[in-house]
Amino acid sequence: MRRKYMLTCAVTGNITTPEQTPHLPITPEQIANAAIEAAKAGAAVAHIHVRDPATGKPSMEIPLYREVIDRIRSSGTDVVINLTTGPGGRFVPSLDNPRQAAAGSTLMSPEQRVAHIVELKPEIATLDLNTMWSGSAVVINAPWSVTKMAELIYSVGTIPELEVFDSGDIGLAKKLMADGVLKGPCLFQVCMGIRYGFDWDPATLNYAKSILPPGSPWAAFAIGRMEFPMLAQAWLLGGHVRVGLEDNIYLNKGELAVSNTVLVERAVRILRELGAEPMTAAEARAELSQVGGWSR
Repeated sequence: MRRKYMLTCAVTGNITTPEQTPHLPITPEQIANAAIEAAKAGAAVAHIHVRDPATGKPSMEIPLYREVIDRIRSSGTDVVINLTTGPGGRFVPSLDNPRQAAAGSTLMSPEQRVAHIVELKPEIATLDLNTMWSGSAVVINAPWSVTKMAELIYSVGTIPELEVFDSGDIGLAKKLMADGVLKGPCLFQVCMGIRYGFDWDPATLNYAKSILPPGSPWAAFAIGRMEFPMLAQAWLLGGHVRVGLEDNIYLNKGELAVSNTVLVERAVRILRELGAEPMTAAEARAELSQVGGWSR
């Protein structure tokens, strides 16, 4: 059993709101500092969304991503940078006319969704494969859109981290691999606990692992109160792990986590009790070198 693991910290996301927790990083400086402190605590990878500094709402503005990356890199802290491409895939059907988009729809072209990846060339970019109901919206990731996004991600030397929310997403990944769109072996992230997707329990994670393409490096996370139980389960099954305020805002029941750092520290402590140690960023890059398309 592997004694080391790659720990990703998802520092802000696009669903968690400032109203839910005052500790959510909002400005580029806050997001960069959260990633830096998480890295110092044991995270090898920082998964990054950006926010409108004035409103706290999700943003896709390239200058905000650039500032976050520049701040991280100029700090001297080594961490693998993983940028989201998730925003831009939500459709809210109008109640009066379901064919029309209602407020909250964010559908963008695949080129728009990866413009910051092409411009900034991070080491990893998430690539969501799910089409599912999520909250008040339908998340739509059409195969043709995923294909174009993957093409653009690979074109700048970035590798996609395939976020899968249900078994059909893994089926789509296998089809895209067979078609040569995705370069195997692929890096998978199993997302658990989102309603109507994978449940957050050991049997479901074991099933998800069993249908991944053989030889695939993978990680898993669960949202909310199951973040830490499933962290341990992912490692026990041979996977990598993820924590962060994107996924869970509590340290204990009723106790808000005051930072991403305390979530990372708890993750390291739990897995250390099981005999595991977190990878450094350099060790994570060595692990990622087996992924198809990795050229760093």
